[in-house]
Amino acid sequence: MQDLWSEEKKFQTWLDIELAVVDAWCSLGRVPVKAAKEIRKKAGFEVNRITELEKETHHDVVAFIETVSEKIGPLSAYFHLGLTSSDLLDTANALLLKESASVLIDGLAELKDVFSLNASLYKDTIQMGRTHGIHAEPISLGLKFCGFYAEVERSLERLERVREEISVGKISGAVGTFAHLSPEVEEYVCRKLKLRPEPAATQVVSRDRYAEYICQIAVVGASLERFALEIRHLQRTEVAEAAEPFGVGQKGSSAMPHKRNPILSERICGLARILRANATVALENVALWHERDISHSSAERVILPDSAILLDYMIHLAIKIFSGLRVDLDRIKENLNLTGGLIYSQRILSALVGKGLSRPDAYKLVQQNAFAVLREKGDFQQKLKSDLNVKKYLKPTEVDALFNPNYFLRHQDYIYKRVFKKCKTL
Repeated sequence: MQDLWSEEKKFQTWLDIELAVVDAWCSLGRVPVKAAKEIRKKAGFEVNRITELEKETHHDVVAFIETVSEKIGPLSAYFHLGLTSSDLLDTANALLLKESASVLIDGLAELKDVFSLNASLYKDTIQMGRTHGIHAEPISLGLKFCGFYAEVERSLERLERVREEISVGKISGAVGTFAHLSPEVEEYVCRKLKLRPEPAATQVVSRDRYAEYICQIAVVGASLERFALEIRHLQRTEVAEAAEPFGVGQKGSSAMPHKRNPILSERICGLARILRANATVALENVALWHERDISHSSAERVILPDSAILLDYMIHLAIKIFSGLRVDLDRIKENLNLTGGLIYSQRILSALVGKGLSRPDAYKLVQQNAFAVLREKGDFQQKLKSDLNVKKYLKPTEVDALFNPNYFLRHQDYIYKRVFKKCKTL
């Protein structure tokens, strides 16, 4: 991804577009066939020369044109014919953003496979489900990965959709009127580069496209943050159910040798903030003066490559984390029993209501017993069986039958089939 946004790649993309324009003019008879062939043969650039000329011109496109013109000599009369800088810049951006999206899509597909594998591996690993950070009811660790898998599928759909949205070129001149061009040139170039023409450009491609692209990158980044935040929570000393990989020779702290910190997950969470900030900038870039101004340009030189490169990096960090995830099955079981059975309170509530007790009264009865267990650090199951008011409605054997964690996963296969409807391995 970093190579994709290098200066060498950028200028080569510019040159490819310029040569496509020469070919288009040639097909229309404006540029002689011999001249077009000679331009294609001689055209080239050196990044250092462009940089040197830009110090004088203070205009990167002009410096590029002058550099190529030095190579092709008098034939430069046919080079950049009828174009304005934005024709080159925005069409190049479309190609680079399109290719970046493809790289990101490939990375997410790999992450999705990791989540699929983990969903299969931990399908029968009963784990404590938590809401508000508090023990709620049992789930399975596999179900957690089902959710991650489904979210990555949505991320893939978003990026595929926005890749199509951003794949538009613009070869229509200074204010988009084709005054010094022909619509046929734009059609030829876009067709050759596998882009669509911007239907009604000004001097630039409308920045709502760029905003959507960067916003979708931020959304994907937010999903990665959610996945990473879950590992940060599960790795906390008080929870200790799962942890990101920790390499041989790795150090967690300069002062405390015992530390194993979730640094990769924390890194993802931090970088997600940058993606969201870049999305704000992209939205600010939509509104430009009249047919264009240049307020967007400097910001885009930062946010376009940075957002693509950062998300690619974050995706591969996530692949590393979840491919090497360390799961403590004993700790998971220990935490499942941490509250002395309070996690079955809803089952008791439902059973009492089913026996004829009003819901408010049933709720109060279960809550009284639950809070007593919290105070006394006792056993909820035994507490209920010794409560005379509970005994009026539920036999001890009926209470025992309600304390089965497998009950909570009786529809798990349905969820798996719904999530992995296209996957034959699960």
